Amino acid sequence: MNFIKGLLALGVAAGTLALAAPGALAQAKWNLPAAYPADNPHTENLVTFAKEVEAATGGKLGITVHANAALFKAPEIKRAVQTGQAQMGEVLMSIHENEDPIFGIDVVPFLATSFADSMKLYKASKAAVEKKLASQGIKLLFMVPWAPQGVYAKKEINTVEDMKGLKWRAYNVGTTRLGEILGMQSVTIQAAELPQALATGVVNSFMSSGGTGYDSKAWETLTHFYDVQAWIPKNATFVNKAAFDALDKPTQEALLKASAAAEARGWKLWEEKTNWYLDQLKAKGMKVNAPSAALAAGFKKAGETLTADWLKKAGAEGQAIVDAYKKM
Repeated sequence: MNFIKGLLALGVAAGTLALAAPGALAQAKWNLPAAYPADNPHTENLVTFAKEVEAATGGKLGITVHANAALFKAPEIKRAVQTGQAQMGEVLMSIHENEDPIFGIDVVPFLATSFADSMKLYKASKAAVEKKLASQGIKLLFMVPWAPQGVYAKKEINTVEDMKGLKWRAYNVGTTRLGEILGMQSVTIQAAELPQALATGVVNSFMSSGGTGYDSKAWETLTHFYDVQAWIPKNATFVNKAAFDALDKPTQEALLKASAAAEARGWKLWEEKTNWYLDQLKAKGMKVNAPSAALAAGFKKAGETLTADWLKKAGAEGQAIVDAYKKM
C-alpha cells in the first residue's frame, strides 16, 4: 500500500509540474478518495461532479472517484490531499475535530437539527473552516450534509440509563465523548469498517444517519433505531491548493462551477432521501421510533455537556460563530 501511495504521490507531483511547465499539455488526471460505498448519495454526487468537470473542461481535467475508502482510509484522506498524495478528497469534517474545534461545529448537539438550520450554521462557519483548511494547503470546494443522526441498538432503549454498558461505535470526538458520558464502551470505527464490526459483535450500538444504517445493513444485527436528530454532520470535498493553482483559469472556473452545482444537488438529495432511508430500515424489520420523552431529555442533558466542552475548546471564535448562527 505504501508503494502504491508513493507512486500516486509521484504522479501528483509530475502532473502538477507538467501543468505548470510552459507549453505542456494542459491535461490532468486526478484522484478523489472517498470513504463511503459507491451507492451512497455522497459518492453518487461525487461521480456526477467528476463527469460534469470532465465535460465542462473538454477532458482537460479528469477525476477518478475511489469509493469506500479503497485508496485511503477515512482518517487518512485529508492528510493525503494536504501532502499531495491525492489531488482531491471527501471526508466527514468532524472526524478532524481534534485538529481544530472548528471542524466539529456541525456536531455540536442539538444546535442545528433541521436542514434549514444546518445550512444557516454552514453559512455562519464556512469562512472559518475555509481559513483553517487554507492554512493547511487545502481549498474547500463544497460541503454536503448527512441526514439527522439517530441511535441504533440491539435492544429497546427508553432512557439513557438503558445504554450503559453498550459497545458503542464512535466516529469523532462528540460520539466518543457521548459514550463516556453515558457509560458505554466506545470503539472508534469508520464507516467502511462498520459492517464487519457489527457482524463480529465488536459494537452493538452506534449513532448515525439512516443512510449509514442502510449502507452497513444494520438490520442484520441490530433491532432498533431511535430518531433523536442529535445533529446533522457534513462531508467536505476539497482540493490540494497547489494542484488547483496549477490549473489554467478556465479549468479552475469549471471546477468551481461544478462544485457549486454538486453542493446544491447534494443538499437536495439528502433532504429527499432522509425519509426513504428510514422507510427502508422499517421494511427490513427494524423498529424505527421517535425517542421517549425520558430518552430525549437524557440526550439533551448529555448534549449540554458536549456543547460546553466544544465551546470551551473553540473559545471566542466558536462562540462568535454560534452567536452569528443564532441571529440568522
